[in-house]
Amino acid sequence: MKPIISLSPHVHGDDSVQKNMYGVCIALMPALFAGLWFFGLGAAIVLATSVASCVFFEWAITKFLLKRPGYTICDGSAILTGLLLGFNLPSNLPIWIVVIGALVAIGIGKMTFGGLGQNPFNPALVGRVFLLISFPVQMTSWPVNNQLIAYTDAETAATPLFLMQKAITDGNPSVLAELPDAVEMLIGQTGGSLGEVSALLLLFGCAFMLWRRIITWHIPVSILGTVFVFSSIMHVINPAYAMPHVVLMSGGLILGACFMATDYVTSPMTAKGQLIYGICIGLLTVIIRNWGAYPEGMSFAILIMNAFTPLINTYCKPERFGEVARKEEKK
Repeated sequence: MKPIISLSPHVHGDDSVQKNMYGVCIALMPALFAGLWFFGLGAAIVLATSVASCVFFEWAITKFLLKRPGYTICDGSAILTGLLLGFNLPSNLPIWIVVIGALVAIGIGKMTFGGLGQNPFNPALVGRVFLLISFPVQMTSWPVNNQLIAYTDAETAATPLFLMQKAITDGNPSVLAELPDAVEMLIGQTGGSLGEVSALLLLFGCAFMLWRRIITWHIPVSILGTVFVFSSIMHVINPAYAMPHVVLMSGGLILGACFMATDYVTSPMTAKGQLIYGICIGLLTVIIRNWGAYPEGMSFAILIMNAFTPLINTYCKPERFGEVARKEEKK
């Protein structure tokens, strides 16, 4: 019988796709609870809508359009997509826009290509970028970080990324004085989306995934290290550029580096390829943040490098079984 090799993601040993998907969901829980505490009802509504919509659209498309059994919704990938999409949205975003984002993420970003393992781009980021381009005002009106504010009448405020971009545009380093201090950013006392709060808890979730071997260190470390080095150089050249530790803890950088760029399907297979992939994401993120039209560049950087993943896999192939032994024999 001829063996059949399926598409990625591939897992080994006692692991399974379902186990790893739910493992990532568990790793997101500390940051999720922090987001609910800081943003309250709005965060709960946006997250619940995003997850429920993603699961529903995957079930409906699988059953009625693809004519397949609907059990794929149990593998956890739709739930994870819903969580990551919700983490990238303002907690005061209207429900109908969240539903549209979920439809685009699942319908276009995932199921159009055949479902899990066949999508070239991260589905949650496809949904997020589509909403950012289609509804720029709603997607850039970030609520004040205060759990007492209601969903329907949330006040908006400038985020650290907006202040950092304003300092660069105005050439005025004094604007950076309005940024939250390092402790506040580490804990989560900042404006933005759920994925922009509590850098500490996001890193805790990343450490959990590394411990459980759900991901490897190559992509997160290469992204964060590249951003730190590039931001340090820019700050030395011009003080209007923020300090590197502030850049690392601002926006969705840690969320993207640890939970989205590490997506099994859309990232390279080899360690060398993952390092190249991570370095390029870090460079693109800093370039877009500093000189692009949007304050945040992480989503665009990951999607751009998703497109280059097949090329990276072509030139950074893993050694075939038995190839090492043959090389040693030739020596």
